[in-house]
Amino acid sequence: MPNPTRATIQDVARLAGVSAKTVSRVFHGSDQVRPDTRERVMAAAERLRFRPNRVARDLRRGGVTSTVGFVIGDIQNPFYFTVAGGIEYELAQHGYTMLLATTDDSAETERRVVDAVLSQGVRALLLIPVADDQSYLEGERHFGTPIVGVDRPLENLLSDTVLLTNRAGMAEAVRSLTALGHRRIAFVANPASVHTVRERLAGYRDALAEVGVSPTDRWLSLGDDPTASTRDAVVELMRSSEPPTAIVTGNNRATTATLQALRDLDSPCALIGFDDFELAEMLGISVVAHDAHALGRAAALLAIDRIDRPTAPPRRVEIATSLVQRGSGERPPHG
Repeated sequence: MPNPTRATIQDVARLAGVSAKTVSRVFHGSDQVRPDTRERVMAAAERLRFRPNRVARDLRRGGVTSTVGFVIGDIQNPFYFTVAGGIEYELAQHGYTMLLATTDDSAETERRVVDAVLSQGVRALLLIPVADDQSYLEGERHFGTPIVGVDRPLENLLSDTVLLTNRAGMAEAVRSLTALGHRRIAFVANPASVHTVRERLAGYRDALAEVGVSPTDRWLSLGDDPTASTRDAVVELMRSSEPPTAIVTGNNRATTATLQALRDLDSPCALIGFDDFELAEMLGISVVAHDAHALGRAAALLAIDRIDRPTAPPRRVEIATSLVQRGSGERPPHG
């Protein structure tokens, strides 16, 4: 198998018949190069498919790159990729590129992954936190690296943050169920300890309190073990002596697991999920929806603004959610 190597600045110089310094001047936009020489250099570069290493150039200058790092959780979660798409789109409008890394939703690996991204000399860091403490980034913030918490706030660190209206969104969903007469409403989530789910659980409790219902543990299925079966937990919930007549879920994965359980049991239980997901519309699943692409764009804009205004007060941006009714959440209580 051939093992081609990329052309170097010296290769371009030899083909164009100029010095490496002249090639460097061309790619730095210097006006000290004659037009015919510039054309010759660019033609040689195109023929060799030469691409200047801007990262190395910027680091040699002791500066940072035009790259912004984004550290996500589970690489298989489509929500993260939609957010990343929004970030990448907005960064491109301002001349930046994105470096993506993943923690696998592991608190133990977060710092190692973040350190690896920062070692690339990124211009700013956007982070969906998993660990309980991000104070390890205080030194980086002190040295001027803009840091933005995405989807969840960073703990023990002053930073810009972009979030969803998690609490209000879940409260709206539960109110729509109580308006139909539901009182035995379950909340299902795994993982349950992350900020977003804690806020959604608070919204669930807010809406039940408005109709005089104090939720009991028997209607809560809160897990923090990614290997545990949410489907099995829902089946157990529905086979209890006083099963819920409606279920709200804390995230898209809990929704799909709950949907599977309800279909296996042939249960008429109402269902509203937090986060839209592929096929939800076709299956008639009501959800609390949000624009993950807009969340990403807002995160990128916070980073860019922090680059331009490093001493500005920290900002918190919230992206609105909305209840999308498709049928599964509009069923009245049964039994």
